[in-house]
Amino acid sequence: MRSVKNLNPIAPARQPALTTICTMLAVVLVLLVLIASSSGSVDIPWSALPRALFAAPVTPDEQLWQSILRDVRLPRVIFAALCGGGLAVAGAAMQALFRNPLAEPGLVGISAGGALGAVSAIVFGASSFGLIAVAAFAGSLLALFAAWQIGRRSRAVAGLLLAGVAINAICGSLTALCTWQATDAQLRSLTFWSLGSLAGGNWLLLALLGPWTLLISALLLREWRGMNALLLGEREAGHLGFAIRALQRRLIIMVALLVGPLVAACGTIAFVGLVVPHMVRLTLGARHQLLLPASLLSGAIALVLADWAARTLAIPSEIPIGIVTSLAGGPFFLWLLARWSKA
Repeated sequence: MRSVKNLNPIAPARQPALTTICTMLAVVLVLLVLIASSSGSVDIPWSALPRALFAAPVTPDEQLWQSILRDVRLPRVIFAALCGGGLAVAGAAMQALFRNPLAEPGLVGISAGGALGAVSAIVFGASSFGLIAVAAFAGSLLALFAAWQIGRRSRAVAGLLLAGVAINAICGSLTALCTWQATDAQLRSLTFWSLGSLAGGNWLLLALLGPWTLLISALLLREWRGMNALLLGEREAGHLGFAIRALQRRLIIMVALLVGPLVAACGTIAFVGLVVPHMVRLTLGARHQLLLPASLLSGAIALVLADWAARTLAIPSEIPIGIVTSLAGGPFFLWLLARWSKA
């Protein structure tokens, strides 16, 4: 295992220290959380932030600011950081599993299955957020199970990839069919799942989803040695002593357990799991002991920024966050495709 610890197939000339990079990203994230929490339809002065967070309000303005900050914005911004971090670290794991920088969590049908589950629940009359979220989570797991059962017949991981493409197409068609059958009132709810939203972020949701997301993310971070080995190829990783099929199975299951609840809570948010890990890899190199935690923090930063833009660019309206991430991630994806084809 010692040889794998030093494995660095495509490392940059100078590998930054893990602690330094993660500390810098964490500081940026905390500052951004404070800035985003103070901005919106009602701006909160920076000088009033400490009192709004930790002290009892004295004036009516301070009471308003404290209510907005504590009950609405802060849980939403932290929820954005949680979702962004989870999606990005899942994307980094998928790119290592498929050895492809274009891979992302939705590639094996997790996101499409979640959207189909949520849309089906809405069309069949479910109105509570809990029921719809459970249906979305079940849809994610069923789509992944179908892709896994079909793809496992192929000895290479490409079989799972092709099965995921087919499952995505089927789920997309069924989602379109459900949308066609939806009423006008249901169509407004369907927009949430198709374009994503962080408006449901609150302290209760954070208490339910936060520990789970952090636990699965931590388990994924522990698999960095196996992901480094996969960069060399399945056969070479096997020669280094890794049980490849078991490693692939663990990664897929953990990604599903991480992304499924996030899709259930915030709908489909595109490109975070694709773009963020790739940008971190271009900047810091492919060592997963650094790539995974840096992607986690960078994904949190990216989605907090996107949510901030979605809330403030069209006040008093709010732009669906999926539009913001697609507008930012789409051009980058096209550049990535062009760069990859040249390579």
